Amino acid sequence: MGGRLLVDDRLFAAAVAAANLPGAIGLILDRHGIRYARGFGVSEIGRDVPMRIETPVQIASMTKAIVAVGAMQLVERGKLSLDDPVDQLLPELATPQVLTGFAGDGSPKLRPAARPITLRHLLTHTSGLSYSFIRPETLRWFQIQGMPPPGSRKSIEMPLLFDPGEAWEYSVGIDWAGLAIEAATGQRLGAYLAEHVTGPLRMHDTAFHTAPPPGAASVHVPAQEGGWATQPLWLNSGEFDMGGGGLTSTALDYGRFLRMVLCGGELDGARILSGPTLAEMGRNQIGDIRAGYMGTAIPELAQPFDSYPDQQTGWGLTWLINPEPTAEGRSAGSLAWAGIFNSYYWADPAAGIAGVFVSQVSPFGHPAALDAFHALERFAYGRD
Repeated sequence: MGGRLLVDDRLFAAAVAAANLPGAIGLILDRHGIRYARGFGVSEIGRDVPMRIETPVQIASMTKAIVAVGAMQLVERGKLSLDDPVDQLLPELATPQVLTGFAGDGSPKLRPAARPITLRHLLTHTSGLSYSFIRPETLRWFQIQGMPPPGSRKSIEMPLLFDPGEAWEYSVGIDWAGLAIEAATGQRLGAYLAEHVTGPLRMHDTAFHTAPPPGAASVHVPAQEGGWATQPLWLNSGEFDMGGGGLTSTALDYGRFLRMVLCGGELDGARILSGPTLAEMGRNQIGDIRAGYMGTAIPELAQPFDSYPDQQTGWGLTWLINPEPTAEGRSAGSLAWAGIFNSYYWADPAAGIAGVFVSQVSPFGHPAALDAFHALERFAYGRD
């Protein structure tokens, strides 16, 4: 176990109860271990199976940080470059086109991009790529071309919305970074991560699955009559290992990943990244460009989202960075992001504290789930 164990969780538990989620998990860690861990509710409405810290869940875009660590391992070894064009590894990105609008007949208007795409662009969401559930232009482009199946390779093939390096837009960039790992190593992404990241970290329940593993929590959506209903939504089709959102994991496993981050790239004798590389991942990579705002083109899947609209939030390789302390207690320079089924994490190297909040509900940006997450942060920092 870690330092001071946190036991008086009345305010956090009240926030979870007020959120009325089917199930949720709160986990707080420091460099030495777990300081607080508790599951609430059930893993599926209608089944008397408790939500536990060991319950498998779809961590969705929380996958991105794990894949970025794998990519940065290869940068350390000279097998990938942050700033060389990725076209030799990913020929699909060799001649990127920028979508500038639509003609009167509805056909898309395209122009060549001003510069090639690099791994740094992919990891920082400055490539010009996007998500169709966030940007209406991208959704319209797919509707004209024919909507590809979710989780398919075709679903990440799209024109850019701007020239690489010119703006920040949350995107499928980490899916492409995962494919760059495959091209550089000759391994399937899941196999590479198991050998070099999740395996050494003893994250034994973290893997790409094409269907729910035994005991996995279900995704829930608001029911018409009130409450929640299950929805058979599985992100990872198996056509490729989705580096941007395909991992299944547990709160307990993800806590080990975050402890590695707090410990400067090493955990329990397993060195995953060098300290300088991990520090570089936590440095703002995008200058004066502001990161973190996401709009919506499909509100039933994701609501507009902006963690700190009053801050000039930055982006590292690859997580959100708050440049100022937060009201909940997070230090300036902390690292954070989320998964689309309303799971959230943060790592605060300055304070040596990290946390994971897990739920499995849609749409993303559920206000009550966010309230519960922020209550977990306040609990971690003694602000409640």
